[in-house]
Amino acid sequence: MLAQVGLLGLSQAGVTVAAFGSQVLLARTLTREDFGSFTAVLAVVSLTAPLAVFGVSELWLQVFGQEGARAYRWVGPSLRLAGAACAALLLGVLAWSAAELPDATAAVRALLATVVAAQAALALAGSVRQLRGDYRGLSALQLAPHLGRVLVTVAVWAAGLSVVAAAAGYAVVAVATVAACLLASREFRRGAMPLEGHPAPAARAAVPAAVVPAGPAVPAGGLDAGPRPGELLGAATPYVLGNVCYLLGIHFGTVLAAELLGGAEAALLAVPMAVLTAVYLVPRVVYQQYLLGKLHRWAGSDAEAVLLAYRWGSAGMVALGAVVAAAVAVGGLVALPVVFGPAYRDAAPVLAVLALAVPFRFGGAAVAALLTSGGLLRRKVVYQAVGAVVLLAALAVAVPVWGVRGAAGATVLAEAVLCCLLWVAARRGVVGDAPLPTWRDLRRRLSREAPRAS
Repeated sequence: MLAQVGLLGLSQAGVTVAAFGSQVLLARTLTREDFGSFTAVLAVVSLTAPLAVFGVSELWLQVFGQEGARAYRWVGPSLRLAGAACAALLLGVLAWSAAELPDATAAVRALLATVVAAQAALALAGSVRQLRGDYRGLSALQLAPHLGRVLVTVAVWAAGLSVVAAAAGYAVVAVATVAACLLASREFRRGAMPLEGHPAPAARAAVPAAVVPAGPAVPAGGLDAGPRPGELLGAATPYVLGNVCYLLGIHFGTVLAAELLGGAEAALLAVPMAVLTAVYLVPRVVYQQYLLGKLHRWAGSDAEAVLLAYRWGSAGMVALGAVVAAAVAVGGLVALPVVFGPAYRDAAPVLAVLALAVPFRFGGAAVAALLTSGGLLRRKVVYQAVGAVVLLAALAVAVPVWGVRGAAGATVLAEAVLCCLLWVAARRGVVGDAPLPTWRDLRRRLSREAPRAS
């Protein structure tokens, strides 16, 4: 377990360094206005990613965790759903770009539309690697596009190219990413990929019925009958809404600052948010990329493992978040002006405010994963929607009055509200009256005495 999480952590460290390096090079190469506009467009495009994949990547983790190889019946219909959603969004972004032609920002929007498809493909291929237990492949998939973007930004910086050239380079990387993801998921699309924690598809028929993990009722058409359209939409929609709410917290402040304050001011928020986005990869590695699929399996068969994740996982994430927040706040005051240049000196106090949100995000991610796997997905989405409404209302009040520092304060407030709501829901809905495991139980489960929790 620790080796696999460590591998994902190293990969995300590489992603963090690569993404941050790209931001630094672009900030030093482009004017602050162009950099602010570029990051604002990229933020808008990133907000469309959950709609492009339409929750299919998370849905796969759920249904395969519950059904094992039976869940291959979901693959074809869900891929068609994601493909239709992605095509619709690509057309929408291109139409948004055409509205302002021949402005340079319109060209940037059109080129960055390819990122929509790349993010959708990465999300789907990432879930495939998780289902197989191939964390090395997952790590490589996550890192490769960011390394490609680093090469693009190095070329832009070395040759002094324009913001349109930077967007064109990102588009080339996006197309290559889609091709790589299609290659990486061929076996899965054929329904022949072995699944971690489940019998291989070809051998499943020979397994006694009592050994096959229980899942949802078999459809009337048999094991191979896919879900009905309404069933598929109903299962995927909560994941879409949850991801939209998550990305609103990451990107909407930058988008609103660009609209109300201009690209130069938006850049002062975009840089600290880039740091925070890198920091937020830590809980996503642990819960979204490693534990979530396992939590779906444990939810029906291993209550002690779920309780261990609640007591020690969530508390540990809050403590880690507090340490990281202090390091970010103090380090940013010194590092941002040095790394990004004197023009971004005013971004350091904004980062210090945003750092207060880190413990809330870390703790919230831990309990949110428990709600997702514990049959409380819709309740989690409702609370995420409440957090998004709090964020939008706070931004509407704070940005016109206090500018980018107001946007930072609004972000912290929304994170705190959401974390409290999720924590109460997990305590009531997942834990209930069950006794919480002790430290000795945790040590036992991390040892070889309890291999089923690995």
